[in-house]
Amino acid sequence: MERKLGIIGGSGVYQIDGLEGAHWQHVDTPWGAPSDSILSGRLNGLAMCFLPRHGRGHVHLPAEVPARANIAALKALGCTDLVAVSAVGSLREDFRPGDMVVLDQIIDRTVARPASFFGQGCVAHVSLADPFCADLSKACATALAATGTTFHQGSTYLAMEGPQFSSRAESRMYRQWGADVIGMTAMPEARLAREAELCYASVAMVTDYDCWHESHGAVDVAQVIAVLAKNAGTAKAMIAALPAHLAPAKASCPCGCDRALDHAVMTAPAARNPATVERLRSIAGRVL
Repeated sequence: MERKLGIIGGSGVYQIDGLEGAHWQHVDTPWGAPSDSILSGRLNGLAMCFLPRHGRGHVHLPAEVPARANIAALKALGCTDLVAVSAVGSLREDFRPGDMVVLDQIIDRTVARPASFFGQGCVAHVSLADPFCADLSKACATALAATGTTFHQGSTYLAMEGPQFSSRAESRMYRQWGADVIGMTAMPEARLAREAELCYASVAMVTDYDCWHESHGAVDVAQVIAVLAKNAGTAKAMIAALPAHLAPAKASCPCGCDRALDHAVMTAPAARNPATVERLRSIAGRVL
């Protein structure tokens, strides 16, 4: 199977330059329309699709991002791997604005977003013990190293509901919990990618120190935007370096991402809602 890499661009990353044969295409899914049309082409020989998570012009609140449609659309276009890029606040002194972070764990504090493709007569429970594909995350780290930027590995992301930034009490509590960075979009995105049996990695761009830092002050949008330009350039350089570290043929994932549904579906075949099963064909047809 040919590898096709999907890029989900977060705040500050609304396009990818240098795609050969670049063209925008609209994709409909059983979960509605994705955040925007999807840019497809090839970058340094690797088939690639790019989706701006918040839409071009940044028009979707974090809770309004149609995460199910986004993942379903990228899978429908043949993506085998997804790399998400997002802006985050730092909860650690040594994770400085401008640094990049390759994530490996999540604490989910979102409450108002559809969290699964399943439900309504077909139940499944995937494992999310390790929310990110270790193999794909390693490739991201290697690509980041090639850019010469400062980056960190093995970090925990606190997914908050938003859209407001944290209170000081919340920020201090999240630090006590052991979270390293805080953002608003990695969930339910990571969970949905696992349900869709796609390898998924996330690279976070540190824009600020949240509001726990005594000398840093409260976070505001102007401050975030000032750092985003530099971070976005680094993210694009990482994406351009990724094809050199990914085989063009997609082999079975050593992490098991592509087999996440093997033992996940609980509902007996005779009891499954036929309409739900039909809707799930593009996501879970392999096991249904």
